[in-house]
Amino acid sequence: MSRRPTFHRLPVVDVERLTDDSVVVTFDVLNTLRAAFAFQAGQHLTVRRWHDGSEIRRSYSICSSPSRLAAEGVLRVGIRAVAGGAFSSFAVADLCPGDEIDVMPPLGHFTSAFEPSRTRHYAALVAGSGITPVLSLVATALEVEAASRFTVVYGNRAAGTVMFAEELADLKDRYRERLHVVHVLSREAQESALLSGRLDEQRIGAILDTLLPPDTVDEWFLCGPHGMVLDARVALSVRGVTDAAVHTELFHVADVPAASVALASATADVSGSTVEIILDGRTSTIVMGPDERVLDAALRQRPELPYACKGGVCSTCRAKIVVGEVSMARNFALEPDEVAAGYVLTCQALPITDKVVVDYDA
Repeated sequence: MSRRPTFHRLPVVDVERLTDDSVVVTFDVLNTLRAAFAFQAGQHLTVRRWHDGSEIRRSYSICSSPSRLAAEGVLRVGIRAVAGGAFSSFAVADLCPGDEIDVMPPLGHFTSAFEPSRTRHYAALVAGSGITPVLSLVATALEVEAASRFTVVYGNRAAGTVMFAEELADLKDRYRERLHVVHVLSREAQESALLSGRLDEQRIGAILDTLLPPDTVDEWFLCGPHGMVLDARVALSVRGVTDAAVHTELFHVADVPAASVALASATADVSGSTVEIILDGRTSTIVMGPDERVLDAALRQRPELPYACKGGVCSTCRAKIVVGEVSMARNFALEPDEVAAGYVLTCQALPITDKVVVDYDA
C-alpha cells in the first residue's frame, strides 16, 4: 500500500468572497474519503490544476474545524490572490461551485495537541491571510478545551481587507469570555495609536508589554509574511519566550538573496553526485546536475514525488537523508528536532557528498 499522500478529486460546493482579493473555497468530502482527509487544526492542503500543459501546485491552509469534516464532510480553505499567482488568481476570479479540484490530504506541523483536560492561554500574532489556519486553531481550541482561552492580534492594511471578519466576530460572540481579538491596521487610523501601523518588532513589543504579557501565554502561533514572523520571534525572544513555545507558519517568502544561494552552492560543491530516492518501497538512482536541487533532479524519474511550494515553506517535500549529506538553501518549515533527526526539504537540498540516499517513506 502507498505510504505517500496522493491526490483525490474533490468537488467544490461553494466559493464565498471574503474581500476584493480573497475567497474561501468549500470542498465536499465523501464518507469514503473522510479518514484520508482527517486533519489537525492548523494544517494545509496541497491543490493542483493544469494550465496550458503545465502542472501547478499550491498549498492553502484549512480554515474549518476537524469536527465539521467529521460531522458534515466540510473542508474549507482560504485563498488570497497574489500578483501573478497561477492558482490564486484563478481561484479568486474563476473557480465556481460544481468544479472539481485535485487535492492532497492534509500536511503540516502548525498545530497543537488539543485535549479536553487542558487549560491553556493560546495567542496568535498574524497578518493578512495568516489568519486562515489560526481561524481553525481558535475554533478547535475553544471547542475542545472548555477552560482554555485564545488571544489573536491580527494585522491588516484596512478594515476592508480583513479576511474572515464575520467568522471571527461569530466566534467572539460564541466565546465572549475566552476569545480576545485585537485588530491592527497599517493604513487606516484607529482610536489607539498602538493599533495603528504595521505589525513590526517595535509595535509587537509594545503590544506584548501593554496588552498581552508573554508570561501569561502557554503557546504562541505566528503566521503571515516572512518579515512579520521574524519580527514577532525577536520580540518574543527578548521577552524570554522559548522556541519550544512558539509555532510558526509562513505564507510567502521572497526569493532567496543571491548571497544565500551562492553560499549554499559553495557549500554544495560536488558535481555529478548520485542520489538514490526511496519512495513507496522502490529505489531510483539519479545523477545530479551542478547546483541542482534534489527534488528537481528526482522529478525527472519520479514525477509522483510529493511537493507543492518549492520555496522551503510548506514541508510537503520533506524526506530523510539516510546516507550522505546535503545543504539546505533555506528552511522555513522544519523544526530543529526534525533537522537534527536527518529530515530535509528536498526542494532546497543540494548534495555535499558524492552519494546521497533520500527516504520519502521514513
